[in-house]
Amino acid sequence: MPVPLPSSRPKEAKLFRNNRSQAVRIPAEFELPGDRVVIRREGNKLIIEPVTRPTNIVELIAKWQNEAPLGPEDHFPDIEDMPAKPENIF
Repeated sequence: MPVPLPSSRPKEAKLFRNNRSQAVRIPAEFELPGDRVVIRREGNKLIIEPVTRPTNIVELIAKWQNEAPLGPEDHFPDIEDMPAKPENIF
């Protein structure tokens, strides 16, 4: 899991238009890794996070759990997995 970076002081950034989209010029000290971000709104704040790809199954399951946590109404179905019967191959 990524290590949180230390907090930095707020800094004013420039907003501008890029065709029909509004864009923000991110100062160098706030540079994010990669070339894609996820953006979401929380109240009157915009949260911008780098897109990260899980590198192993544990990270993938943790990501899924954070995106859609299982609640008490969620459950795995009972599966009756009967052992295979031996076949006569002669």
